[in-house]
Amino acid sequence: MKITDIFSLLGGLALFLYGMQMMSNGLEAAAGNKMKKILEKLTSNRFLGVLVGAGITAVIQSSSATTVMVVGFVNSGMMTLSQAVWIIMGANIGTTITGQLIALDIGAIAPLFAFVGVALIVFIKKQKVHYYGLIVAGLGTLFIGMEMMSSAMMPLRESDAFISLMTKFSNPVLGILAGMIFTAIIQSSSASVGILQALAVSGLIGLPNAVFVLFGQNIGTCITAVLASIGTNRSAKRTTIIHLLFNLIGTTIFTIVCIATPLTSWVESLTPDNVAAQIANMHTIFNIVTTILLLPFGTYLAKLATKILPDKQEEHDDVMHLEFIRPVVARGEHQIGLSAIALTNIKQELRRMMEMVKHNVDNGFDAVQQRDLKLVEKVQEREDYIDYLNKEISKYISKIMVEESNPRDSQYISALFKVCGNLERIGDHAMNICEYTKMIHDKKIHFSPEELSEMAEMKKVSIEALDCLENLKKNAPEEVQRIADLEQQMDDMTESYRTNQTKRMQEGKCSDEACILYSEMLTDFERIGDHILNIGQEMGLGKVSA
Repeated sequence: MKITDIFSLLGGLALFLYGMQMMSNGLEAAAGNKMKKILEKLTSNRFLGVLVGAGITAVIQSSSATTVMVVGFVNSGMMTLSQAVWIIMGANIGTTITGQLIALDIGAIAPLFAFVGVALIVFIKKQKVHYYGLIVAGLGTLFIGMEMMSSAMMPLRESDAFISLMTKFSNPVLGILAGMIFTAIIQSSSASVGILQALAVSGLIGLPNAVFVLFGQNIGTCITAVLASIGTNRSAKRTTIIHLLFNLIGTTIFTIVCIATPLTSWVESLTPDNVAAQIANMHTIFNIVTTILLLPFGTYLAKLATKILPDKQEEHDDVMHLEFIRPVVARGEHQIGLSAIALTNIKQELRRMMEMVKHNVDNGFDAVQQRDLKLVEKVQEREDYIDYLNKEISKYISKIMVEESNPRDSQYISALFKVCGNLERIGDHAMNICEYTKMIHDKKIHFSPEELSEMAEMKKVSIEALDCLENLKKNAPEEVQRIADLEQQMDDMTESYRTNQTKRMQEGKCSDEACILYSEMLTDFERIGDHILNIGQEMGLGKVSA
């Protein structure tokens, strides 16, 4: 094998993998956030769930990408573990489409696919068409890479050492290990099966030896989901266990069947002159039959995964942590569904943050009215947590914005970034109000019944406005208007209460310290209203669908 053949092999592999990435990125940009709605509607039924998993994987050419997406959905609470089982089963069927396409030998028209895809990107200005162009161009690039790999490996037919290595795969254990390790390294069963087909087309391996490598490849593809589950909750980790169990059970069954029965010979007889089709057919049979066998036991697989990884009390419950957000998928990795997962994670963390902010506003006014120093400590602890969440959520959003390719989702993620900052500022003003309690206690300041009554009204309106934020939905201008009306009410109250305070000062009904303190509190109250309105306007964006 010449050095130029090695270069061609590496170049072909690069184009093959890059073509798959282009297809995945194109689909993510075109419909990433719509995955949530599709899955919510269809995964309640096991048969539809399998079809959805198969369909998505057939389009993006990677069961790893689909499984990583499912891990993210389970981690963010968008999908239950039971629903995930059916998607994973379907993903294993859908991933076989790559092998079947390769077996059709459409490499001759692959450049046409690449040309059409690039033409859509270059000559048509509409952004959505660009995404479809990426998908088509990716498909063409994938097949061009496949052709390059097949041609580059032709000289290996004359290498005794390489042929000897291929014959060792007749040992089931060695074949399974080889397929598993190689697929784990490149993290794509579709790619590794394609390479196995390229070896077969080049005459370097036949189906009797290739079947065991093929079974190992199905196990090796689980490594991507395992890596994606690092840092996720236990339900998400169980999803990867289900994926691994599925392929381990299937491999065990088919290894025994291939050794004990003439299954391999029968598959060879279906397409005797097309070894690539033989491998593709065995891959399809493996995943369809395993799915049919395990479909009645899907819920038991979920229970088994729960037993293998049982629930436990979180060790860091008392430590500040992000409950829903997990590490960002790096650029170039499988990121289908990233938009839906990221948006859900961010919104759930912001709900936690908003709840803490509301408690602090409530406790801040209570501390002043009741002169309760114990409440000051609680508010301070919560304020530290709010600051932590603001920092971590903001860091997460900044990373996500770099990865986001859909303009509408990017706009909404940017809006959530502003929401986070405004929540942190409301927390600061609640802390300011609460800290006045120390001065009230130390200087023995007393407020008049009128002032205490006005404070109670300030608290009531502030909590009402924050409640409106919690119930706010996008595409609901009437809800945003309600928040705007409350903010105006808070401005009017501030002006009215300042006038009342001036009269009390003129009549000598309040001390200098009480007047100064009350004036500062009114300023904090007004600022809380301003930030609530900012949040309402950002969260109520009418152009972004949920």
